[in-house]
Amino acid sequence: MDPPPRPRYGSAMSRPASKTAIPFAAACLGIALFSAMDAAMKGLSISLGAYNAMLWRVGVGMLISVGPYLYNHRGWPSRSGLKMHLLRGAVSAIMAVMFFYGIARVPLAEGIALSFIAPLIALYLAVAILGERVGRHSVIASVFGILGVVVLLAARTGSAGERHLDGVAAILVSALFYGWNIIIMRQQALLAPPTEVAFFQNLTTGGFLLLAAPFLAVIPDVKHLPMLVLSALLAFFSLILLSWAYARAEAQVLVPVEYTAFIWAAIMGAVFYSEAVTATTLIGAAFIVTGCIIAARGGRPDISKLEAAL
Repeated sequence: MDPPPRPRYGSAMSRPASKTAIPFAAACLGIALFSAMDAAMKGLSISLGAYNAMLWRVGVGMLISVGPYLYNHRGWPSRSGLKMHLLRGAVSAIMAVMFFYGIARVPLAEGIALSFIAPLIALYLAVAILGERVGRHSVIASVFGILGVVVLLAARTGSAGERHLDGVAAILVSALFYGWNIIIMRQQALLAPPTEVAFFQNLTTGGFLLLAAPFLAVIPDVKHLPMLVLSALLAFFSLILLSWAYARAEAQVLVPVEYTAFIWAAIMGAVFYSEAVTATTLIGAAFIVTGCIIAARGGRPDISKLEAAL
């Protein structure tokens, strides 16, 4: 039998705007740390390959997150909680490897801009998973999002240098899974505390990645260890902050925070990889972000459907 229901770790429907300021700030910091992790993982993906960079990062991350998890241990996760952990682990494994493969081949800012299509994908996944309806705002938002992707693709196909369309395709596949991840993240935050989310994220993602280890795994040189530890720490604290924030504020309040990642990506790409932000990248990102803002203003998500899906 399933154990008695565990307490839910946030219900944002009744929270006034003043109560969302701290979760919003926590989410901003979480995205900043995640962007720094992306920059670190770009270098590791270039050196080790996307699969090995992710495999060893989650391995280090599991060692980092097990202590806080055991300290705050509240018993084994419920059946619903374990289902969410396993599902997010599988989605994250595919999402992350695809994304890091992509940013190893295209500039960070461009990769982040392409990934912004994920909230729009989440709209249509919500139709299938939560039974929501596609409204007029969603259709208009999708048009803007598609225009943004077309601008970015047109610039890359028209490039005189290496086009790396495989990297673009990988990021778009990653965005598809990240759209699903957005829905799972909110469901997961309602069922489990942040330390549990962080530990099981590493545990389950690592477990799924290990399935390919006999064919793809390579032990990295010790010189990569500091960057692996740094990226794992950045991912751990980002997961803690985002999980804490999503348990205390609605997704529509926090999703706009995702767009600050573009600023961080532009800065870090320029500083660490000498990447220039082109006009077409800015235009494409502007179209996609506009679409996401239109979608966010289209209506409040029905939290009861979200909880009923658990």
